[in-house]
Amino acid sequence: MTSETVIEVSGLHKAFGELEVLKGVDLDVRRGQVVCIIGPSGSGKSTLLRCVNLLEEPNSGKVVVNGHELTDEDCDLDGARRSIGMVFQSFNLFAHLSVLNNLTVAQRKVLKRNKEDAERIARDNLKKVGLAEKESSMPAQLSGGQQQRVAIARALSMEPDVMLFDEPTSALDPELVGDVLSVMRQLAEEGMTMLVVTHEMQFAREVADKVLFMDGGVVVEQGPPSQVIGNPRHKRTQTFLSRVLNPTHVDE
Repeated sequence: MTSETVIEVSGLHKAFGELEVLKGVDLDVRRGQVVCIIGPSGSGKSTLLRCVNLLEEPNSGKVVVNGHELTDEDCDLDGARRSIGMVFQSFNLFAHLSVLNNLTVAQRKVLKRNKEDAERIARDNLKKVGLAEKESSMPAQLSGGQQQRVAIARALSMEPDVMLFDEPTSALDPELVGDVLSVMRQLAEEGMTMLVVTHEMQFAREVADKVLFMDGGVVVEQGPPSQVIGNPRHKRTQTFLSRVLNPTHVDE
């Protein structure tokens, strides 16, 4: 892993009307790092992730990805986004297209690949996520976990430098979560740069190079998982983790 910074967020503010969701967030991700963002619902995690590729436009602050300042009004957003893969909570597959066509449509339209190359790359990525035999299936014929793995394969088929994951397992039945996390672990081992919003503490503990704990629109604490999850310094982090890691915990 190099020390090259691939994602740099500084002074990020985002409000929806009167509601200030992000209150000056700073974040950096180096090439090959896995950075996990944890925190309670409503803390601004998903909004932060969506601001990284400008699906949400910040009110102020700066976002730089792969040397492109996305918050610069002169930035070629479509060009900059080609190096960023995004996987959502809901799988966002095209219901009327087969699995294979879900993986090839953006390759052909955005990257201008020919049909043969697009299908070859798609099949390679379906194999990577363990779904080579599902290329002719329609999304409705797949389980939620399979659909999410297809969504990951679709993002990978665009050959991104960075992958953003917005709570990729939150919509899945518990028994399906492991298959998706296994694919993500494999990507981490292969050196993919990943920014992951997640409630999966064990994944964050084992796979992340750095963990950010957010609450109330700010980064309360960040550092290696052994510190943030294993030995948190801030009371707010301690309280959150005690509830998440011990769901039967009842406040006095």
